Amino acid sequence: MSSSRPPAGFIDQQVIRLFTLVSEALAGATHALLNGEAATGQRIVDADETIDHLTAELDRIVWAEISRVGTNGDELRHLVGVLLILPELERSADLAEHIAQRAVSNLGAQMSPMSRGIVQRMSEVALEMWRAAAEAYVERSSQGVALDDADEEMDILHDRLTREITAEAMPTPVAAQVTLLARFYERLGDHAVNLARRIGSLPGLPD
Repeated sequence: MSSSRPPAGFIDQQVIRLFTLVSEALAGATHALLNGEAATGQRIVDADETIDHLTAELDRIVWAEISRVGTNGDELRHLVGVLLILPELERSADLAEHIAQRAVSNLGAQMSPMSRGIVQRMSEVALEMWRAAAEAYVERSSQGVALDDADEEMDILHDRLTREITAEAMPTPVAAQVTLLARFYERLGDHAVNLARRIGSLPGLPD
């Protein structure tokens, strides 16, 4: 790749692209899981490599920008902030991939109707949180407080799904996988909260 500087706004555009890709992977993975679409799940698993590549390339570009002479205070703070955001995006993509892997193994068909409903709601809440975090990045406004209620609902849903696993006496292999699902969605919510907080510390934001 050329050593010339990226176009103005390129880094932000790529961060927003990653937000979109993670959200699409999450929505698609949940749909595949609950609708028994193993092929869709596999496509999402395969696409995770693209997200990993984009994240690594953007990390390289940001470090190159940091190393340039003349980077001012606010620009440096912004670039460092992006470096802190990228791992959260990559880990979240991995979580969506983990959900998609359960779709490939047809876990959804083995879950109880109640657990499927809870998973659907967990996905909806997680997507709402990710939309809020993405909008915060675009608009440069902190949405951390706005995510508190959604984060609390995610915790409640996690507990409900855990109780459902016990109440339904699912076969041990199924129960173990649904327990992991609950954790994956909860962690996706946690990453959205972390992202919103990091975005809130970027320069140029209102106090």
